[in-house]
Amino acid sequence: MSLPPLVEPAAELTVDEVRRYSRHLIIPDVGMAGQKRLKNAKVLCVGAGGLGSPALLYLAAAGVGTLGIVDFDIVDESNLQRQIIHGQSDVGRLKAESAAASVREVNPNVNVVIHNVALTTDNVMDIFSGYDLIVDGTDNFATRYMVNDAAVLLGKPYVWGSIYRFDGQASVFWSEHGPCYRCLYPEPPPPGMVPSCAEGGVLGVLCASIGSIQVNEAIKIITGIGDPLVGRLMIYDALEMKYRDVKVRKDPECPLCGKNPSITELIDYEAFCGTVSDEAQQAAAGSTITAAELKDMQDRGDDIYLIDVREQNEYEIVNIPGAVLIPKGEFLNGSALEGLPQDKKIVVHCKSGGRSAEVLAVLKNAGFADAVHVGGGVLSWIKTIDPSLPTY
Repeated sequence: MSLPPLVEPAAELTVDEVRRYSRHLIIPDVGMAGQKRLKNAKVLCVGAGGLGSPALLYLAAAGVGTLGIVDFDIVDESNLQRQIIHGQSDVGRLKAESAAASVREVNPNVNVVIHNVALTTDNVMDIFSGYDLIVDGTDNFATRYMVNDAAVLLGKPYVWGSIYRFDGQASVFWSEHGPCYRCLYPEPPPPGMVPSCAEGGVLGVLCASIGSIQVNEAIKIITGIGDPLVGRLMIYDALEMKYRDVKVRKDPECPLCGKNPSITELIDYEAFCGTVSDEAQQAAAGSTITAAELKDMQDRGDDIYLIDVREQNEYEIVNIPGAVLIPKGEFLNGSALEGLPQDKKIVVHCKSGGRSAEVLAVLKNAGFADAVHVGGGVLSWIKTIDPSLPTY
């Protein structure tokens, strides 16, 4: 579906800009008018991580005049496998500032605006209002729904991408011309059902594949060329090297962009998505211990049975001494329960506490009333007990 250009052309290109963008200018579909539109465009990239890294670099190289960066995180060594906008010397630096420096190195003509804040319902509308187009590089459902809702309420298009292990997805959501994210995913998945990249991993180069597709779509929307991914979901399988298209229709009953919307303002997205289920929260209440308390138990020789509920590959990277590996899935399907000792206190942990809370709920329901989990998981153990261990 062909759409009109998103922005008007800038007044002119300088001689230096003509030299820089010459390979764009000789493409008939882009030409001088298209490059002037890119110069006049204001694009906000939500996240300077896996998807944001290639997206920001290629948006800058393409000549987008104003680039906004929203990210409050700092660069960690585990980011460098895929977040190519950052380097070794940036470890410990704010991601937004590191990304801005790289963007300026790629193209000093770009006006970079740093938003070194967490995107929340209190600031998202104000931040989005200053941009023509949003590129969504977030990695959690609560923020994705918030980005979608804010974009729809402000009437702005946004380019969405998602990655996990070897699989990627991308689409363009623009309620004025097609569906929104809620039309595709009316409800978030149950808490704990879909692991994050931090839990399940991601092939580094997949970020480049999906991030570059997002930039390609942004350029098409800004300049009004080609057939954008409005009303289509592109699915990419890197292992099989296959792309496929799925049509996404606008839902007339969508609570946000449908005929009679019931969502007319931003909501509580953490509650809507439930990062941890109600059952897990109830189980963890009063049954959560710290890494220091676990260490005290071990030092006293308490009769405990410590279980690591992560996956085998995570366990091989780093593990708490004395922990037995029983992945979360074996608790969810019930196969792990019959082998558990009845005469020991069960202590479960994961990487950061979310998965172990879900397992704790299963244990409580199975009659292990005194079972507990370690708040903060392995990360807390490394931080407070043994900083020499590797993190991931």
